[in-house]
Amino acid sequence: MRPRDVTSSALPFASVGRKPLRCSGDKAMSTTVRKSSGGHTAYLLSYARSLLFTNLLIYAYTAVCGTLSLVGSLFDARGRWQHGCARLWSWLILKTSGIRVHVEGCERVNPDSPTIYCANHQSAMDIPVLFVNLPVQFRFVAKRSLFHLPFLGWHLTRSGHIPVDRGRPREALKSMETAAAKIREGKSVLLFPEGHRSRTGEMLPFKTGSFRIAILAGVPIVPITLNGTRAVLKPDTYHVRAGQTEMVVHPPIETKGLTLKDTDALSERVREAIASRFVPVEE
Repeated sequence: MRPRDVTSSALPFASVGRKPLRCSGDKAMSTTVRKSSGGHTAYLLSYARSLLFTNLLIYAYTAVCGTLSLVGSLFDARGRWQHGCARLWSWLILKTSGIRVHVEGCERVNPDSPTIYCANHQSAMDIPVLFVNLPVQFRFVAKRSLFHLPFLGWHLTRSGHIPVDRGRPREALKSMETAAAKIREGKSVLLFPEGHRSRTGEMLPFKTGSFRIAILAGVPIVPITLNGTRAVLKPDTYHVRAGQTEMVVHPPIETKGLTLKDTDALSERVREAIASRFVPVEE
């Protein structure tokens, strides 16, 4: 799969060095007031559209695709049907929301080899972007408590996603070993090494669990940088906006021959790769 032909200058989060307009006197004052008033009105209209149209459709997509996924899981124990439903759900969300994705580096993805994909996590919209544009069947590694929730937990279990314990060290190590064994059997997985979405627009410190699993599994890690997803859906809000996002797939990093003593060094290598193309968001 070849990267899409979109230049970086077309991406709003890649533009740098623009100088602000400078005005003086009463003209500057009136211009500022008009812009501020117009911007506030546009924001309110955008938020109203999101609440009354986009979000309602997303809930409908979730109900329909979730039901199809659960029903299909009765006939497909491998999770391929469920992954297809998740891709459809994600595609509908992106199209309805007017979210465009510039993709780069997908030729580095090997669908025939089990791999751990590590991405930064800025927004709930990261998940649809990855489902639609990462050309490989993958599963999430998620905290075990999510598997106990009605409906969501059933979907995670039936889809072949992998639970891990985070609270107690002994159980956490055991669940990591179980996850590593499933990956060695041929399952590619996707992890957010930050652990949760960033609320600041900056990348958070990486947790070591993701890299312990990678070392135990002995499979390569492919870092992925996501940009622009926070602008289209800020964490802890329901304001979905149209806009341009970016997904960059980096070269794989091998883990064969590494031991758990190399966890921190591996984490730093993956972080450096993701950060090399990451554009922080200024609030």
